[in-house]
Amino acid sequence: MKKTAFLFLIVILVMGGCKPKQQGLNTGPVQHTGWSRCATIYEVNIRQYTPQGTFKALQLELPRLRKMGIDILWLMPINPLGEKNRKGSLGSYYSVRDYLAVNPEYGNLHDFKDLVKTAHSLGMKVIIDWVANHTSWDNNLIIQHPDWYKKNSLGNIIAPVADWTDVAGLDYSSPELRKYMTDALAYWVKETDIDGYRCDVAGMLPVDFWNHAIPEIRKIKPLYMLAEDASPKIHDTGFFDATYSWNLFQVMNQIAKGNKTADKIDTVYALEKRQFSPDAYLMRFTSNHDENSWNGTEYERLGDGAQAFAVLTFTFPGIPLVYSGQESAMQKRLRFFDKDTIPWGNYPLGSFYSKLTQLKKKDTLLLAAGKQGGDFIKVSTSNDKEVYAFLRKIPGRQIFVLLNLSPKKQMIQLNGTDFPGEYSEIFTGIAKDWKAGEKVKLMPWQYFVYETR
Repeated sequence: MKKTAFLFLIVILVMGGCKPKQQGLNTGPVQHTGWSRCATIYEVNIRQYTPQGTFKALQLELPRLRKMGIDILWLMPINPLGEKNRKGSLGSYYSVRDYLAVNPEYGNLHDFKDLVKTAHSLGMKVIIDWVANHTSWDNNLIIQHPDWYKKNSLGNIIAPVADWTDVAGLDYSSPELRKYMTDALAYWVKETDIDGYRCDVAGMLPVDFWNHAIPEIRKIKPLYMLAEDASPKIHDTGFFDATYSWNLFQVMNQIAKGNKTADKIDTVYALEKRQFSPDAYLMRFTSNHDENSWNGTEYERLGDGAQAFAVLTFTFPGIPLVYSGQESAMQKRLRFFDKDTIPWGNYPLGSFYSKLTQLKKKDTLLLAAGKQGGDFIKVSTSNDKEVYAFLRKIPGRQIFVLLNLSPKKQMIQLNGTDFPGEYSEIFTGIAKDWKAGEKVKLMPWQYFVYETR
């Protein structure tokens, strides 16, 4: 490994302060890995990440990502992709032709193992995208095990969703399929030492499959499991660490459009507290591969408020996600089925995300779940419809977040007695002694994050 990689590792180890114990953190069946408690996830679109679109090219980017404070690398599917009924020139990332091989466009198995080893040497974990719900039409399983697939009344194999014409749906009523998929999940952990999975459309599979498969693969090593799902039932199993925070994501989009007010965030949080256990991780995000390609970049959806909402995703209870290119303020929808390299520029938001990831690592204040993290305390203002303010608090330390979630200047008064104290703003370093009843002027979409001194 290059010298610079070691230097970055030393810097991160010195800076790291969030070191919760691994055991005894959760009362449910899952014991969250200690390293996930104060982590930031980064979704890697391998195809579009570099001009080469390979594991080796991505490997050179890892020191930069670690310096930015990334802890968990989520790699979009690494498997070979189907050609039959393919969409576009390269096909969907989620049309898997072989569960036990790597996409030759990205490199070979040795290249992937090297990538994982380098990530581990830098202090990062690696999870891979797993597409268990469907396969490509030229996956050998269709020929070898046609009984493993969903069929229509005529006995023909069908797509799981009408518009997903490039994939064939799997039928989990087959015990043999369940064993095959569990064994395939175990293979990648044993063979390449990955640290978990992001499970595509996890809610479309029977929950009892996950109830069996996840404990089985966790016998190999501690793993982090992220479900693409938002239903409490996935958490109720106790085996997934995290699910998608779609409710907050959608409310942020609506606030940015002027269709909802900032106080609706309280409604989301109240619902989450009722539906989920205190130790359930909810992944917060302003973009991901689907949203970017199909519904627009964060700038199309959130406009000038994109950074303010990103601050919310890092400081609100939960685990934050950064998508490929967000550190470069990418204002481009990446094509889903074709090569479309990210225009990196000079990473104008690299420092912005570094400040947030460093804050999250400092101590237990911003742990992923509220049960062990700092208390969430709403700070009332004279205009809660457009300004959102809150504290995260543990004994002896607190963070005060102040967000103008509107395109208008605001002059507001802060109410209550929880927030007063001496702070330093993390982006500017400016000291501030907040007093009860203080008035503050906020520019459109302005944000502040103060930590106690």
